[in-house]
Amino acid sequence: MPSLRRHRARRRAGSAALGVLAGALTISLAACGSQLDPNQVVGAGGTVVGADGSVATGGEVPGAGAAGGDLGAGGTSTGGSTGGTTGGSAGGADGGAGAAGGGGGGGATQPGGENAADGGTKAGSCDGFKNQVGITDDTITIGNSSDISGPVPGIFESSQDAVKAYVAYFNASTDICGRKLALKAYDSRTDAAADQQAYSDACENVFAMIGSMSAFDSGGAAAADGCGLPDIRSAAVTGDRASCKSCFGAQSTVANQFQNAVPDYVKKNFPDAAANAAMLYINAGAASENGKIQAAAMGKRGMKFAMVQGIDIAEFNYAPYVQQMKDKGVKYVQMIAQPAQFVRLADAMQQQGFKPDVFMIDPSAYNSEYVESGGSAVDGTTVFLNFVPFAEASSNKEMQTYVSWLNQVRPGAEPTFFGVFSWSAARLFVERAVTLGGKLSRQALVADLGKVSEWTANGMHAPQYPGPRRTGDCWRFLKLEGSTWAPTGGAKYTCAGLTTA
Repeated sequence: MPSLRRHRARRRAGSAALGVLAGALTISLAACGSQLDPNQVVGAGGTVVGADGSVATGGEVPGAGAAGGDLGAGGTSTGGSTGGTTGGSAGGADGGAGAAGGGGGGGATQPGGENAADGGTKAGSCDGFKNQVGITDDTITIGNSSDISGPVPGIFESSQDAVKAYVAYFNASTDICGRKLALKAYDSRTDAAADQQAYSDACENVFAMIGSMSAFDSGGAAAADGCGLPDIRSAAVTGDRASCKSCFGAQSTVANQFQNAVPDYVKKNFPDAAANAAMLYINAGAASENGKIQAAAMGKRGMKFAMVQGIDIAEFNYAPYVQQMKDKGVKYVQMIAQPAQFVRLADAMQQQGFKPDVFMIDPSAYNSEYVESGGSAVDGTTVFLNFVPFAEASSNKEMQTYVSWLNQVRPGAEPTFFGVFSWSAARLFVERAVTLGGKLSRQALVADLGKVSEWTANGMHAPQYPGPRRTGDCWRFLKLEGSTWAPTGGAKYTCAGLTTA
């Protein structure tokens, strides 16, 4: 079990920007606009879904509670019969048998011990357990508000899928004081107003929000804070959300802190590149601020940047920026953008015969789409990440379980960086709720989460600090070799502290 230590939550000035990881992808959407036709997306009241991803109540349920959402893992009543068979999982582990209480998990793995759905934690006494907002005699309704529609459709759908997967996993084997989980899914539409609407509804209809991921998450921050709604996110990406007292990130980030592991990796392995670096960023929203902050922090750590340059989001011709880097003798290139723009830069570099020693990007592009769309131009890309690589899932039971249950609820789905931390958020919620038992309430859960430190979701990812609200300082590195991501600089995390800029 991860250690839980009491820390005083520390609020830091200057957290108007999002954390480094989420920021690279999300804020670059700012200039795309966030106003969408409401008829194109799910209503703000959310949709109650079965853990298999199907709509449980027949479609949209604006303003509705969780009635009809008390479903087992297969979308059936929680009083269902034992289900499940033994079979191989997507992660390579042996599948276990489904447990009573809703449709079983089929071939999905069901490990025991700390990887069990309840974490193997000592359950608190259920004496005094009270029904309350989002809790009935049969169910505890949780919600997830993620960007499903918007300028980049499905951008954070993997976060919602990960929570659906955990609900299925949980309901197939256990309960909290006799209650199964139900999930109410919201679409925050890449829009602050939609996020606000979702959280206003959640305040009235769900017990807690779990694993949400939104580019404009400032919208619902005041609503969550005002009603004391526990909100365990994949990550918080705006200062307003980071300042919300009832909001926590399974991936903990503070915008003006950057991990020393990145510049240390470059200085150790590519000293010439460390002395001739370039930082490019999309000149929109907080991406601009993050680009400057990261370059400053890495400069404090000993790197030298010959070029720190913003690029307009509407710019498609990256050739002039590549020429500037060639003229300045740049050997290290890092970019804060979204994957499509990473590919655009890589294409421009290839076209001009410019091959830096290191082309460094963040985990948002650690997926098959980046590899397939970039082709030979992205060969040699280095990515820093803070979780077990998917190719190494067999080395970590928790990652195996995530991949297995993700494919149970959404066959063929690809695990993602954001999905990892949404799964982690769901595990954190369940473990703390089980421990509280009859003392479970919104207020008690928020107070308990404030004590959680060094959270790793059973080694699925590097240590995070949801309670203290401190950026995790561990990274490891992968390099793209053809179509395969391979370890570089070692196969273990480098945890080298933080630099504040």
